[in-house]
Amino acid sequence: MLNSSVLLAAVQDTSRADGPGWILRTVIIVGVIGAALLAWFLLRGYGGNQD
Repeated sequence: MLNSSVLLAAVQDTSRADGPGWILRTVIIVGVIGAALLAWFLLRGYGGNQD
């Protein structure tokens, strides 16, 4: 069984050698997380207005 640090190093080397793919992947992940947090922030105020 390989060491996890060896596997992570191999993944990083191959993903960074492919060009801008890792940048786009990071931007997409951050965008999705940001959209989820924005939706949660905007929608959390509607739960308490049931008077």
